[in-house]
Amino acid sequence: MKLAVVGGGSTYTPELVDGFARLRDTLPISELVLVDPAVERLELVGGLARRIFAKQGHDGLVTTTSDLDAGVDGADAVLLQLRVGGQAARQQDETWPLECGCVGQETTGAGGLAKALRTVPVVLDIAERVRRSNPRAWIIDFTNPVGIVTRALLQAGHRAVGLCNVAIGFQRKFAKLLDVTPDAVHLDHVGLNHLTWERGVRLGGPDGEDVLPKLLAEHGDAIADDLRLPRAVLDRLGVVPSYYLRYFYAHDEVVRELGTRPSRAAEVAAMERELLAMYGDPALDEKPELLAKRGGAFYSEAAVDLAAALLGGSGPGVQVVNTYNRGTLPFLPDDAVIEVQATVDASGASPLAVPELDPLYAGLVGHVTAYEELALEAALRGGRDRVFKALLAHPLTGQYAAAEGLTDRLIAHNREHLAWA
Repeated sequence: MKLAVVGGGSTYTPELVDGFARLRDTLPISELVLVDPAVERLELVGGLARRIFAKQGHDGLVTTTSDLDAGVDGADAVLLQLRVGGQAARQQDETWPLECGCVGQETTGAGGLAKALRTVPVVLDIAERVRRSNPRAWIIDFTNPVGIVTRALLQAGHRAVGLCNVAIGFQRKFAKLLDVTPDAVHLDHVGLNHLTWERGVRLGGPDGEDVLPKLLAEHGDAIADDLRLPRAVLDRLGVVPSYYLRYFYAHDEVVRELGTRPSRAAEVAAMERELLAMYGDPALDEKPELLAKRGGAFYSEAAVDLAAALLGGSGPGVQVVNTYNRGTLPFLPDDAVIEVQATVDASGASPLAVPELDPLYAGLVGHVTAYEELALEAALRGGRDRVFKALLAHPLTGQYAAAEGLTDRLIAHNREHLAWA
């Protein structure tokens, strides 16, 4: 089995490689190809990847290349984890929206739109080249904004599933609090990528006992602290929102905070420099502890489970993924991309039935889905008016003056990545 990672020079990659090495019985990879145009970074990451495989007794071949076509040639699955424009573009995404009084964040709001505009054309080009090489290959998208990127891939007819680590992160945290194994925890996870709620935490499967009330009663303070939301909000809602919901539920508070401290992009850039120095140490043969602070926790386990199910190695599995709605949430179009529990097998992902969504959540999901449709149209066709409409439609903007200012800044800061600008 050949698996290619596009964006293989990312500092995330050793987390992924560690999972491939540990879980080789679940996903028996014979060749792992790391693809990245940044040759120097790629060689540092590739060297560590080989050492991780060797230490854990994995006999698979790890290769590196900056030639995309060669890297994906014959791959059974291609995992996308790229960042167009790098951390420099992320730094801009997190700062210029603040000038208009809006959240600066890399996956939602105006910054998330900028990332989508830069990313969708590049991902679609990669996917077309994968299809020419191996039309049966699966594309696993970890590239943000996952919902918009996955919708672009699916609408273009690619065999694609989107993946995020938010759900598996909650699963692991809840399992630890409940003192059970992670596979005993089934989440009633519903929404859009980075706009989700845990409405139930069931033991033993979808029909098991719902212990979410117990979790909130006994561990509500810890959960609220982790989400940086008041405990009272969780108690009133009776659900656990994704930490990205803080941008919506406490928008003005977050904007004030972001204006008084260094950006997350600056923190990550410094962390990446330190990590890459570590990766260059020939004695290092495991992922360093610092990597846990980079983000992407449990990404490798989620990726292994998804790839194994799609490639038929583990039989059908149930996993939270991003895929077409297909009537699951009846108030959304069938071709909207939602993030829910789904059955995954060699034919793809099929969402499980979801109980009716309360208007408190359905309203926001519908609103952001409309924005994502406009954002994808702007990414595919370009044009200032399309960018403006997408921004005006986003609930974190919603005012024409802010949308005008954000549009001007988005185009000015991303002109080199926008073919139409």
